[in-house]
Amino acid sequence: MASSRNAVQMSDQEVTDFLGGSMKVQVGTIGPAGEPHLTTLFYVVDEGRIAFWTYGRSQKILNLRRDPRITCLVEDGEDYFELRGVTVTGRARLVEEYDDIRSLGARVAKQMANGVDLGDFGDELVSQQAHKRVGVIVEPDKIASWDHRKMAGPPGSS
Repeated sequence: MASSRNAVQMSDQEVTDFLGGSMKVQVGTIGPAGEPHLTTLFYVVDEGRIAFWTYGRSQKILNLRRDPRITCLVEDGEDYFELRGVTVTGRARLVEEYDDIRSLGARVAKQMANGVDLGDFGDELVSQQAHKRVGVIVEPDKIASWDHRKMAGPPGSS
């Protein structure tokens, strides 16, 4: 089984390209009773790391203040032979300085708008929201990846 696992693993460059070309991440933190807490957020890549912002009073931030362990999943594909994804397991570093939060928020907002500059309206909105938010940088301990497009398709598909 190990050889088939290696056959679908993405290269470092493929992981970089995949993460840079996506915009939504599923985030798992550890809830107050030890249960998984899952959410989906928009993100950017910051020096090779997944980064996002969220409300400072959100459950995920409460969880991360108590236990910084985090798992992130970025995935794509509709059928089995299209499935691909990257899982990043690590520790969250919280960003709480206003200017840093605003800068991260501006990048996330631009990503959400598919790269369109939102002008003064976007700047004002991000500036207002930054007072309520916390940034999160995921410091990876482990990265796993898969790309089923590297496998031969079902019988009769060629």
